[in-house]
Amino acid sequence: MSKKKLSEWYATAICGNDITSSCLYVSALVIVAAGQYAWVALLMVAAVLFLFRKIYGEVVGALPLNGGAYNVLLNTTTKSNASIAACLTILSYMATAVISSSEAMHYLHHILPYFNVNIATFVLLLIFLGLTILGISESASVALVIFIFHMTTMLLLVGSCVYFLFNNGFSVLIDNFHLPVKSGSILTAIFFGFSAAMLGISGFESSSNFVEEQERGVFAKTLRNMWIAVSVLNPLIAFLAICIIPIGEVEGHKNSFLSYIGTLTGGTWLATIISINAVSVLSGAVLTSFVGVNGLIKRMTLDRILPNYFLKENKRGSTYRILILFFLLCISVLLVTRGQLAPLAAVYALSFLTVMASFAVGNILLKLRRSRLPRPEYAKPGAVLIALFAVLIALYGNVQTKPQYLVTFLQYFIPSVLIILAMLLRKDILHFLVNTLQSVSKGYKRYTVTRQRFLNRSIKKLYEQDFVFFSKGDDIATLNKVMMYLHENEVTNKMKIVTVLKQEQQPDPKFMADFDVLDRAYPEVDMEYITLMGDFTPELVEQLSNEWGIPKNFMFISSPGERFSYRVDELGGVRLIL
Repeated sequence: MSKKKLSEWYATAICGNDITSSCLYVSALVIVAAGQYAWVALLMVAAVLFLFRKIYGEVVGALPLNGGAYNVLLNTTTKSNASIAACLTILSYMATAVISSSEAMHYLHHILPYFNVNIATFVLLLIFLGLTILGISESASVALVIFIFHMTTMLLLVGSCVYFLFNNGFSVLIDNFHLPVKSGSILTAIFFGFSAAMLGISGFESSSNFVEEQERGVFAKTLRNMWIAVSVLNPLIAFLAICIIPIGEVEGHKNSFLSYIGTLTGGTWLATIISINAVSVLSGAVLTSFVGVNGLIKRMTLDRILPNYFLKENKRGSTYRILILFFLLCISVLLVTRGQLAPLAAVYALSFLTVMASFAVGNILLKLRRSRLPRPEYAKPGAVLIALFAVLIALYGNVQTKPQYLVTFLQYFIPSVLIILAMLLRKDILHFLVNTLQSVSKGYKRYTVTRQRFLNRSIKKLYEQDFVFFSKGDDIATLNKVMMYLHENEVTNKMKIVTVLKQEQQPDPKFMADFDVLDRAYPEVDMEYITLMGDFTPELVEQLSNEWGIPKNFMFISSPGERFSYRVDELGGVRLIL
């Protein structure tokens, strides 16, 4: 039974709640950093985000599979490089979920100061765990309601500010522009403001992590909708704030900045509505984290980076073990930090910006290594380099502002990378453990023999996984590249090379001779050459996957050209390696 796909506004709501919730805090952060030129920094971010629309559109259009930066690097470089991008994305989601849920409960605490914020944060994370376990369609409906309420509230706030200025004039704006620039020069102020403002576009990458759950053509629309929303809201609210509030007062109200503006322009009733909206939309950002990380970890598990244990689904088709794992990781972060979330801000800032940089690098690699692959749109190389340079500037600016951020980030990043690398190198680790047990077996023979048998069974199970390469009659150099890729990135000693021929065709004798040479060059690999009559279609891939018991993400093809009849996603996860 095929799962229900997300339409434009449901998909936009899931990722849009994350990126548009930034208006609750980013205006204050940028005004503190850039003063009266905050709106300029935010417009620059909108311009950078416009470039990333094309970058994301090209990458995901060419490879429309879950995983975001992980997916593009997996199909253009090594699995280890892709895994690092995946670690950064997971860290970003963890930080987003915990910070957003905690901030939501802090806003609620201002309205109802009768509960413990940390306990309420735990409860909120638990609620969204339950929603996502129920299924993505059900959680998308909640996200859409939150998104509509948020957009309506922001329009109400903008209208209140405009009415306030109509009645009170622009004297505050004039006074603010007569103030000396805090950083010494306008360019320095805009630089630090831009660095802070880039954190306001977190969530833009989320849509790429659940693209397989979206209807065809929806992904590009989610990028457009998010870009419009954030490009209008963030600079406009920052400019209106400068018109209404003396810059010196912003620092003292940055934790509930929009509620303060609401109080000044509309009164307590508007501030209360904004606080309620903040609770709901920040909660929506938590939902985005659950949905995004679910798509990413599921893809990593299918690629044997994580154990198959996480692929178990419930009756609604949700991979609930992944969601529970992410929930437990978030709770552990909450317990370790004891609700003091400033350290997590470092992880959030640096991991998110590095993920964006990874996407730009992935786009460059896609152009260089998968140039034949069809794509619905094309980002100009110059635009990609400008976007990458802008992200690197923002990274530098954030580290320059608070150097301790880098240390905190590495404290979270290094352990996560070590765990993933241990999974990638588990073949070598298992062999090492077997050899170690053999060397100490004299004194503890009974114990070590049992352990050796267990480890040998685990090694054998790893090697028994079959892989498939669909060949078009490639020469020996191409086949050798395939074998080298498998040796460096996968654990197997079984390989099927499949050629699909027309009824009147016969295998090329030269190819058969090349295959024999290759078979002798890799004696440890059980290689099998199979010819099939018919057409290479998604139906054939599905049939062979079921018949041989080989998951489709363990099947490989060379990059298809423009004349290929199908999109990559129609092949169900078949990977590109050449």
